[in-house]
Amino acid sequence: MNNIFEKISPVLYFLGSMALLLGMWSAVSLLTNNEIPTPGMTWTVFSEMLSDPFYDYGPNDKGIGIQLWSSIKRVMTGFALGSLIAIPLGLLMGSNRISMNLLNPLVQVLRPVSPLAWFPLGLLAFKASDGATVFIIAITSLWPTLINTAFGVSTIPTDHRNVAKVFGFTAWKYVSKVVLPYALPHIITGLRLSIGVAWMVIVAGEMLSGGMGIGFFVWDSWNALSLEKILSAILIIGAVGLLFDKFFNALQKRFTYA
Repeated sequence: MNNIFEKISPVLYFLGSMALLLGMWSAVSLLTNNEIPTPGMTWTVFSEMLSDPFYDYGPNDKGIGIQLWSSIKRVMTGFALGSLIAIPLGLLMGSNRISMNLLNPLVQVLRPVSPLAWFPLGLLAFKASDGATVFIIAITSLWPTLINTAFGVSTIPTDHRNVAKVFGFTAWKYVSKVVLPYALPHIITGLRLSIGVAWMVIVAGEMLSGGMGIGFFVWDSWNALSLEKILSAILIIGAVGLLFDKFFNALQKRFTYA
């Protein structure tokens, strides 16, 4: 009986969480005299959006599926570029005290900067809104991965380092056999946090850049005074964010004892 409950408990907790969300949503709608659309009103519009998610009637009239896919491509591009910078830099900072002392103040100065502040520089550098959006995703999402990677490498036990010295490991063998296996859970934790940041930043970036994407869809829906579409987009953004988190959580569990 306990085994059955353990298997279905995640589903039950999820359903309970969604019930709480719907309850709070309904209460807010009631308190605002339906100025905030009810779940039922939103579901009607949401169903219409999903009935034909990939229609394309012109530059500013595309289905939610096309908008979402455009955002996901930008997020994955920016996230990948940020990770390619963050992981090697984190390995360097974590393994070398001079690098840590030199670069850590720079990281702490740049890390809190808002993506909105980076956007004009992205436009100046790339001369296009798409490039600027990818740039702000990369520059704002790399910090959790960098910090977690540096922490993971810096906490490698002394015994591990001594064994590598005794066996005369080359630099590459030390990195591949000691550093990466030990730090991998920390790196994945950083990636998990970074993808969440990247997915949050895309909405702000696309509101500024316009054109196409889930952020532009939210802004366009506001201009059309369609709160039902805005709430539908919020649900979609949350659902995709949950899927990203679940993927990296599974990856994290897989390599916890690497």
